[in-house]
Amino acid sequence: MTTTEHPAGVASRLAPAHERGTPGFRRLGAALWLSGMATFVLVYSVQGLLPTLSAEFGVSSSAASLALSATTGTLALAVLPLSAVLESWGRTRVMTWALGVSAVLALLAPLAPTFEVLVVVRALQGIALAALPALSMAHLTHEVAARHLGGAVGLLIAGNTLGGLSGRLIATWVAEFGGWRAGLAAVGAVSVAATVLFRVLLPPATAPTPPPTRLREVGGPLRRHLADPGLLCLTGMAFLLMGAFVTVYNYLGFRLLAPPFALPGTLVGLVFLGYLAGSWASTGAGRLGDRFGRRPVLWVATLLALAGIWVTVADMLVTVLLGLLLVTVGFFGAHSVASSWVGRRSALLTGAVPAQASSLYLVGYYAGSSAGGAVGGIAYDQAGWLGVVCYVSALLAGALALALVLRRTPAPA
Repeated sequence: MTTTEHPAGVASRLAPAHERGTPGFRRLGAALWLSGMATFVLVYSVQGLLPTLSAEFGVSSSAASLALSATTGTLALAVLPLSAVLESWGRTRVMTWALGVSAVLALLAPLAPTFEVLVVVRALQGIALAALPALSMAHLTHEVAARHLGGAVGLLIAGNTLGGLSGRLIATWVAEFGGWRAGLAAVGAVSVAATVLFRVLLPPATAPTPPPTRLREVGGPLRRHLADPGLLCLTGMAFLLMGAFVTVYNYLGFRLLAPPFALPGTLVGLVFLGYLAGSWASTGAGRLGDRFGRRPVLWVATLLALAGIWVTVADMLVTVLLGLLLVTVGFFGAHSVASSWVGRRSALLTGAVPAQASSLYLVGYYAGSSAGGAVGGIAYDQAGWLGVVCYVSALLAGALALALVLRRTPAPA
């Protein structure tokens, strides 16, 4: 049986889209939840180890953050070309290979003899993972009934949330007793297990594989995406929101290890339990966006994060944790709504490709993680936690401004 591609870039189907509650929907949700978890385990496991790496290799807090920024930076650079070209190889196959190669690199990272080598291995992981996030969102766009897409993307992001939490906690706790190398080795083992389960659970695709794409053919659809002000606003929001969020989690550990808190490393690692609230927020915000509209949910979530960062100013552990909780809920709520919005908006653009729209959004997302987090380190080195609060507030204010511009942006014809 042959298949075709509609001019609007939305593939025709071999079978109906998965409806919520069906076995296919549950398997697809579980598999992509695992892919999101594995991605964030691999990318963000070093975040809780940044103070340890700083002390171990004798580098500043902003330099230590390169262990994270190298991965997110190369991912941001590679996500658009790789996802566009590799989608024609089959989304299922490419996602499996991306997870497998990055898991092997995760097992090699603990063997790095110097900080520079560790940064190089982490950069290669970013390239290996580059196609995975965009293809995951595109796969959901093709495979899930449109009315359930917001909730399904929320489930994918919930996997991201748990992965970010698990990677940080596992690496931090194991490193407390066995050193940072043991912590990263444990993360590598978890990523291998997640890869195997992902491949077992992922159901066969119902949508056809798109025809082969060459890099020179990416320009036309990309120009259509870049000409749409709505997609540009959403990509800009991804950059600003992620830059703010990563900055908070990158440098809060340094603050809590120092006076007046002076907490032990194992307790500092527990702050990442705030990610559990993000898991709830991403799924809930996706469903609220489907029901009440994305704009109001996006505004409320971003305002919540902005309020939360100022709650962390007081030198009281309770208020710091409360503020961190508000920042986490606000960020994941806004990210869930914005990322599901990208796929739907792209589907309305003539000649656009949903995977490429997701890639464009993720360029902003991971570039924000890389550049935003690195600049946040300079703010922390120069002005302490208050400098971080002011910097994060500026990023969130920019995201709110883009949300207001988005309000006045009509849907594509």
